[in-house]
Amino acid sequence: MTLNKTLLASVIGAAMTTAALSPAAAQAETTLRMAYDADPVSLDIHEQLSGGILQLSHMTFDPLVRWTRDLEFEPRLATDWEQVDPTTMRMTLREGVEFHSGNAFTAEDVVWTVERLKRSPDFKAIFEPIAEVTAVDAHTVEFTTAKPYPLLPNLATYIFPMDSAFYSGNDADGDPKDEIVKNGNSYASRHLSGTGPYEVTDRRQGVRIAFERNDAYWDESSPGNVDRIVMTPISENATRVAALLSGDVDFIAPVPPNDLARIRADEDAKLVTMSGTRIILFHMNQQRVEAFQDPRVRQAFAYAINQQGIADRLMKGFATPAAQFSPQGYAGHVDSLAPRHDLEKAKQLMAEAGYEDGFEITMMAHVNDAKIAQAVAAMLARINVSVDLKTLPKAQYWGEYDDRAADMMMIGWHADTEDSANFHEYLTACPDADSGAGQYNAGNYCNPELDQLVAEANLEVDLAKRAEMLQQVEQALYDDAAFIPLHWQDLAWAATDNADIAPVLNVMNFPYLGDLVIAEE
Repeated sequence: MTLNKTLLASVIGAAMTTAALSPAAAQAETTLRMAYDADPVSLDIHEQLSGGILQLSHMTFDPLVRWTRDLEFEPRLATDWEQVDPTTMRMTLREGVEFHSGNAFTAEDVVWTVERLKRSPDFKAIFEPIAEVTAVDAHTVEFTTAKPYPLLPNLATYIFPMDSAFYSGNDADGDPKDEIVKNGNSYASRHLSGTGPYEVTDRRQGVRIAFERNDAYWDESSPGNVDRIVMTPISENATRVAALLSGDVDFIAPVPPNDLARIRADEDAKLVTMSGTRIILFHMNQQRVEAFQDPRVRQAFAYAINQQGIADRLMKGFATPAAQFSPQGYAGHVDSLAPRHDLEKAKQLMAEAGYEDGFEITMMAHVNDAKIAQAVAAMLARINVSVDLKTLPKAQYWGEYDDRAADMMMIGWHADTEDSANFHEYLTACPDADSGAGQYNAGNYCNPELDQLVAEANLEVDLAKRAEMLQQVEQALYDDAAFIPLHWQDLAWAATDNADIAPVLNVMNFPYLGDLVIAEE
């Protein structure tokens, strides 16, 4: 695609106009110009649970605990934690930390923040297991759960302590500074005081957001040397890539699969990719199709589908073929499970089940996944299964998905807790409208023994035992062909050659930009 560079320059230039530095300052400061597909919808980090808000959170706040690239826990504002008893976890907090406002960070800020999270429409479900948070002293906090709950450290990665003094009281209009207003104009959506590496200095919704390094940042061991960040939203994929290759920006995300080769070929740009944790899969509806009640038929479908071929040809290598819910690094991941493409085995199983001549089914997928769905339909045709495929835009598809309107339906799923149990609870648990279990189980698969095993795992605070239990679940789902996993979606970022982005990237897809190093020219 040929881009109008005058137009592009005006887009980037408009974003940078008030960011211009004096010649002396330009030499002294390191600036990172970023282009994302969208900017954060708000400065209130509890207003929306999204990738953009989590990225903002890591830039301007600090979590109690954060994930490493290996999906281990790294202390941040919490320096240590221990399970005092089955329902109580005590965390020791970092001392000497200040918010951007100059207020001291204490345990009271953690208590205030969790109580606010529990009334956020987007976060309250995640924090439902927490019954109470108590400040033991200025730098010790205790979390109490109604039942034993092994995922408190996981939840702590979502707790970015807010400046309770800064957000207390009323604003000039008499509205509470701590109110959470979805898509509204609240005090918290326009003002920010965190403990993080950057402060927001200028924000124009949909145009740009500028950050300056926090001179009083507590993490003196961070290698980060970026003084200033200017983030410009560029929603159009080709325009975003062109901005990087023309030198108008230094770092872009996401990188679409179609442009991977283009960036690899540019000697002044670097591309970093990694396997993600979002699984793409098909459900087989056992209530709509009697044949799907036979595990041999479900296994035949699994053997008929070539996940590696889909990843290589349709995803252009930008996907990791999957045989289970849990990606590597998750507690339930089973190393020995691999995609089982074997057409002859699929035909044999169909014959054993009495379906050698096949049958007809309907299939639905999101329109963006049409090519993948078409490929799966063609693969099933080789075992004499005739597929009537319908693809729909997002607004229509989810209504049809909720109604289980086709015999096979496609879905992508990311576990909010970065934990294996979340997949089963929503996607393969016996559907129960009252509890919400199996809410997205469009296959109507039901195995009460596995549900019980997951429930027991969620009360097991011995993490090694819990991992064994979740691995048993993954193995059983594989043996039973409860669903058809396709792949985990890969992630990609690109930057100019002098930006060392690889060390700050992770499968959660929020780069730790406070640690980013840009080499001097």
